[in-house]
Amino acid sequence: MTHGAPSVRAMHTPSLHHPLSSSQNTLLFADHGTSDAARVITAQRVQIPDAELTYIPAFFDPASSVALLAALIDETPWRQDVLRFGGKEVVVPRLQAWYGERRYGYSGLRLAPLPWTSTLASIRQRITEYCGVEFNSVLINYYRDGRDSVAWHSDDERELGPDPLIASLSLGATRRFEMKHRALKASKMRMMLDNGSLLIMGSGMQRHWMHQLPKDPHVDTARLNLTFRLIH
Repeated sequence: MTHGAPSVRAMHTPSLHHPLSSSQNTLLFADHGTSDAARVITAQRVQIPDAELTYIPAFFDPASSVALLAALIDETPWRQDVLRFGGKEVVVPRLQAWYGERRYGYSGLRLAPLPWTSTLASIRQRITEYCGVEFNSVLINYYRDGRDSVAWHSDDERELGPDPLIASLSLGATRRFEMKHRALKASKMRMMLDNGSLLIMGSGMQRHWMHQLPKDPHVDTARLNLTFRLIH
């Protein structure tokens, strides 16, 4: 799979993307291992109803992405939580960790924040510079293989505000990311999120869309997903 364009398949329209304007679609920075040569990051705006969605297929270069994956898996104190629905306990089908300055919760689960590590702080700085948002928290999901998943949901908790911007970084295995519009039943789409890619879910995404990462029996390697958030 090439990193020149995102792997996106729309179920509601045959044409999804139009490039950002030249003032919006590039970011220059020097990566480690590139002999201080500037690398251009190219972003693509995803055309969907009622929301803003931008995909950057190679936000981190492959070598940096592999190194970050290994470091984060090794240094993170992972937890596997249990949710309760109607008196039944359900084990969350993934590992996770919450970093930042404030508590966060979903589906009755409350997460106490861990202090920022140097690895996460450096990732946050780069994403903050690109997005122009001072993210103060990150939820890391560890999908150990294709048996791990996350069900349909929106990141619309009160702590995130009425219309949050969330930056979602993928490291490791390529996984299928699915979305569906809350009201427009025919508006569904799926994207293959590559190693080192950044998906920016902007205005309208959490109000009008839901998303999930389904199980995939063909995936036998790990993926980390880091969703950077601004908690109010």
